[in-house]
Amino acid sequence: MSTIHVFDPAMCCSTGICGPAIDPQLARFAADLDWLKGQGVLVERFNLSQQPGAFAEDAAVKAALESGGEASLPVVKVDGEVKSSGRYPSRDALARWVGIGVVAPTPEGAKASSASCCAPGEDGSLPASSNGGISPVRVSETKMKSGCC
Repeated sequence: MSTIHVFDPAMCCSTGICGPAIDPQLARFAADLDWLKGQGVLVERFNLSQQPGAFAEDAAVKAALESGGEASLPVVKVDGEVKSSGRYPSRDALARWVGIGVVAPTPEGAKASSASCCAPGEDGSLPASSNGGISPVRVSETKMKSGCC
């Protein structure tokens, strides 16, 4: 099966979907990568602020940064070949690059995937994963204690 490497710009956490204002493009891309993992694709993400060595060690990524600066990020590589630079590709493109068919996400799945590790959902509650696995709590009843928020 294919391997996808994503070299992200500097972000506060590994996915960029944290804090009170989540970029819907990052949430969509994270959901697309999770979907690919479910299809058996190996996905690795590298964050410039947390793993700068990975950027320096990869010749293609290093060249992209030298020529276009941080605007060339994200760089998406499939099986060692750069497929995209400077934008997050669509699920269709990702699936095409790894040779699998696409099934459109359900609206419920899209909402669930856009929930952050520390941002409240539509009902004002935090996901259970952000409070130690306890049932969801209201934001007004707790303080966010994520390292990225």
